[in-house]
Amino acid sequence: MTIITPDIKPAAVPGSGSVLLAYLKRDKLALAAAIFLAIVVIAAVLGPWLVGDAASRLGLRQRNLAPFSLASGWIYVLGADTLGRPILARLIVGAQNTFGIAAAAVFASMLVGGTLGLIAGYSERWYSHLILRLADVVMSFPSLLLALIVLYTLGPSITNLVIVLAVTRMPIYLRTARAEVLELRERMFVSAARAMGAKPARIIVRHIAPLVLPTLVTISAIDFATVILSESALSFLGLGIQPPDFTWGAMVANGRGYLATAWWIAFWPGLAIMLTTLSLNILSNWARTVVDPQQRWRLQTLRKAAR
Repeated sequence: MTIITPDIKPAAVPGSGSVLLAYLKRDKLALAAAIFLAIVVIAAVLGPWLVGDAASRLGLRQRNLAPFSLASGWIYVLGADTLGRPILARLIVGAQNTFGIAAAAVFASMLVGGTLGLIAGYSERWYSHLILRLADVVMSFPSLLLALIVLYTLGPSITNLVIVLAVTRMPIYLRTARAEVLELRERMFVSAARAMGAKPARIIVRHIAPLVLPTLVTISAIDFATVILSESALSFLGLGIQPPDFTWGAMVANGRGYLATAWWIAFWPGLAIMLTTLSLNILSNWARTVVDPQQRWRLQTLRKAAR
């Protein structure tokens, strides 16, 4: 007797690219946020090469030029600042500086904080407690106040700004990594590796760290928006990046004195900061929903509603 079995296709894993794209298409708000971030990233990477030195070139005839006018060229479509520099070109170059500083700070805080969290979670020696106390000291200060004190003491520069932003965000990764390790170190595969004579460093690097890394990457995507806001606030206060370099926060600071007569100087970089951080938060919430099996039904509900 022949038994005919139906073809059963394996369920798609939420980590594959096609499945993630399908989930993204179901959430229109997350899709719009992803498209906006993709445009901003492409502009930040390729834009400075396209606009050349237009962001720093003075044009006294275009001083405080109003937006939405193509009389002076497409580069002045968003207006010009008090020195006649096109706002659009400065937004593109400022995006590269803003994203570069935020990416460096997030990567440094994730690398250092995650490493210290792995050590503090696996080891029970005295230095693990010392690491936790140092994290408590950093978290006891408001992050913006600590950054202001350090930058005022050491002086504003790109290096100091990245270090300060990384230090203030490091305890988040440290505590998250430690909490993950405290649960993973009691599992059977860690006990088996320990019984086979594997050293603690090998167990952490080969067995525990790969399982902790996805959580840290997810947190870094959420934390990226916070770092952008912190950098913009410090640049607005004059303790961030210094001229002739600039970021979106420095552009807002330059235009705050002209809100009554030339509102567009501060409006466009402020709008860019708001939309970028909002898109990052929307996309991070979508990612949290996708990776959580208990919340993934929301996206399936959106698909049924669309039909």
